[in-house]
Amino acid sequence: MLSLALLRHAKSSWDATDIEDFDRPLNERGRAAAPLMGATLKELNFAPELILCSSAKRTRETLALITPFVKGAEVVFDEQLYLTSQETLLGRLKAIPVGTKRVLMIGHNPGMHGLALFLTGTGDLKSISKLEDRFPTAALAVFSFPQVTWRDLAPASGHLEAFVTPRDRA
Repeated sequence: MLSLALLRHAKSSWDATDIEDFDRPLNERGRAAAPLMGATLKELNFAPELILCSSAKRTRETLALITPFVKGAEVVFDEQLYLTSQETLLGRLKAIPVGTKRVLMIGHNPGMHGLALFLTGTGDLKSISKLEDRFPTAALAVFSFPQVTWRDLAPASGHLEAFVTPRDRA
């Protein structure tokens, strides 16, 4: 059985108009929300073996703030995860080596939301409905899959174990 957590980066700042989107940092709200979501991962007993993280500044900062809650995982910063499509994100998951069972992916919308919707098959109907509505900053979707290898992931094959937003934790 495989487990996947999808975490959208925490809220970023739009204050500096002279920097590229890739280099936007987290704002105060994002710096407060990220550790809440790290604590949520710990409460859900989600201990990733591998963390795939976009190399954008706001995703790296999000990761830094959740790191105390996900110690011991291998971290891979991947430029391919920056503002990409759900198909690219799925392709990256399908390339995960056999033997890795628990993965945390930190990225951006609209790809993260699209991927979560694509993978959702079963789960609590209220959580699925909330996920269908939106995937806000610092939202966390946790899935389990019956497959034993990532390359076998299929549409609607995931069981949505949890969908949590920072607002849920406030």
